[in-house]
Amino acid sequence: MQPAADIAHNLAASPLEARGVVKVFGGLRAVDGMSLALRPGELLGLIGPNGAGKTTLFNLLAGSLKPSSGAILIEGRDMTSAGPEARIANGVGRTFQIPRPFAEMTVLENVLTGGQHQSGERAWLNIVRPGRVAAEERAAVEKARALLDFVTLSKLEDEPARVLSGGQRKLLELARILMADPKTILLDEPAAGVNPSLLEFIIERVLELNARGTSILLIEHNMEMVARLCSRVVVMAAGSYLTEGAPDDIARDPAVVDAYLGGVA
Repeated sequence: MQPAADIAHNLAASPLEARGVVKVFGGLRAVDGMSLALRPGELLGLIGPNGAGKTTLFNLLAGSLKPSSGAILIEGRDMTSAGPEARIANGVGRTFQIPRPFAEMTVLENVLTGGQHQSGERAWLNIVRPGRVAAEERAAVEKARALLDFVTLSKLEDEPARVLSGGQRKLLELARILMADPKTILLDEPAAGVNPSLLEFIIERVLELNARGTSILLIEHNMEMVARLCSRVVVMAAGSYLTEGAPDDIARDPAVVDAYLGGVA
């Protein structure tokens, strides 16, 4: 048995953790006592049938919803009541299944909106420290262009975001999140609505980010993608933890098969 002190250390070191989280909407317990802990540098899959509560849990972890009870921790710090801005400031960013860029802003401008702690956001510094503000703006543009190169959207940097395909919008959103230098990223169905060739590229970029040390929690219905990306998968059903394990083991687990085919609505 693992010593209690070691368990406590591992939990404190988790980049992102849910402890007994509950979310109630009216009489519906959309998330019902769910716990999980992302390991440092891990690429963890979160799966389950439609209605299992995955997206609600993601929203709780990202701070766009507050739990009815339970706790959300980032690197051991209680962030249960903190909103999305505080979560990203503490190193946790998220993407959405359906990206919504600022359609009339350029691709480059969209990426720049992800920057954090710019001096130019404070009006008085534009007056008393204009050189500092200008230098930071130049550095931000350079960083944004490097991220656009990372997601192969450099040639479109001056185009309005509305011209992008669905897959390109997912890449743009990823670049915008990366502007904030997150330690942990919540990826919400990156394969949804993406053509096969672009999906291969998205998989490569996700693996590259993880290889650089970014911890990633992935919701995805494409089980082939989950199996390629994740060494561990957590399964939800009816708002609760069902099981976890390696992707191949999960695919053969009778309880998982029953949850999918037995119809958690």
